[in-house]
Amino acid sequence: MLVIGSNLINYPVLSLHLGGLVSHTVEPVIDPESLAVIAYTLNAREIDEPEAGDILMIEDVREFSDDGLIINSTDNLVNREDVIKLDKIMDLGFKLIGLKVVTKDGKKLGKVIDYTLDSGSFSIFQLIVQRPFFDAIVDPELTINRSQIVEIDDDKITIKHDKQKVKLPKAGSKDFVPNYVNPFRKPNYSEEETAESSSKISE
Repeated sequence: MLVIGSNLINYPVLSLHLGGLVSHTVEPVIDPESLAVIAYTLNAREIDEPEAGDILMIEDVREFSDDGLIINSTDNLVNREDVIKLDKIMDLGFKLIGLKVVTKDGKKLGKVIDYTLDSGSFSIFQLIVQRPFFDAIVDPELTINRSQIVEIDDDKITIKHDKQKVKLPKAGSKDFVPNYVNPFRKPNYSEEETAESSSKISE
């Protein structure tokens, strides 16, 4: 399932061990080489565990759901110095939002204002680019697939061309099915299951 990146800011983090809310996300940590979210910093003030860190690695997310990012326990929360790769990436200070986007031939397309990511891998799938003022009159936003990206540096993202446009996912579209029972989700029985259950009881 594709998710709008900004929708995962201030997103709940839930613990199976505690049976409830642990914290909320603050901002993503994006690896510019893989163009993927590898972690989220968290609101440390909400974490009621002195030993817990304030960063959630994506590899420790057990499930992404409408309720939040679900983890086993606060033991999964780390500090940046605990993970060498994370520390190095955070040292880069890479920020995707606000980067200029240009084509290989130097045409300025605008700035990144958001992105979509795959909720399974947290790889960034599309860039949502706000067009310059005069271009925005006709076409305010441009959506660029990651396959179009040629190069990323501290100042800009270079793409092949601006001809390809990809539609954003429809709001509320779901195609992700967790492989375990989510205790934070209410049961959602179909009419057929309800009818079948009733007939068994009456028997």
